[in-house]
Amino acid sequence: MPLVPDLEFGLWNAWIIVVIFLGASFLPFFAGGKKADARMEDEPGFKEFSTGTRVAFIVDHLVLMPLTLINSFFVPLEQGNWWLYSGLIVSAVAIVMALAASISFATAPLDRPMTDGVYAISRHPMYVAGILVYAGVGLAGASWIFLACAVVDFVAWQIAVPEEERNMVAKYGTPYEDYMRRTPRWIGLQKAKQAVGAS
Repeated sequence: MPLVPDLEFGLWNAWIIVVIFLGASFLPFFAGGKKADARMEDEPGFKEFSTGTRVAFIVDHLVLMPLTLINSFFVPLEQGNWWLYSGLIVSAVAIVMALAASISFATAPLDRPMTDGVYAISRHPMYVAGILVYAGVGLAGASWIFLACAVVDFVAWQIAVPEEERNMVAKYGTPYEDYMRRTPRWIGLQKAKQAVGAS
């Protein structure tokens, strides 16, 4: 992987993966718009977040997303390399995860936290999917820029997620605390539900 990558505009470039990922991430919001909007009504506004969380959102939404979308038009996907196929697999997992998470977000009941589907293996599947797609494109296009974006995105969400989880506990109370105890923050299998009164 060269330090200065060969960038060339083309049809068989990483933009294909990025555009499909963005569609999978946001299309269900438009399809189930009213419910998605209702879910966001009680969420804290941008100005109510801590400085660290605001910086994390700016880094992800205003820096990484536009940068990687633009860059993806110039990152060729060269056929016949092992990293292309491994990157496509990682990207496919990210796309499926993002689609499942956004469908859950747009359709799940509003009176309780989302804990089913992909939310049963990750408390933050959209963030995991974003990190995975950057890593997948980095592999598929042999792009250290995308791999670096995956690392930066992970660090940004490491900073923002604790505050987001405190807000979810404030909103949903014990059900979210129970969910946090049994479901990994990033990804993994759920722990068995503990019996009531167990320590």
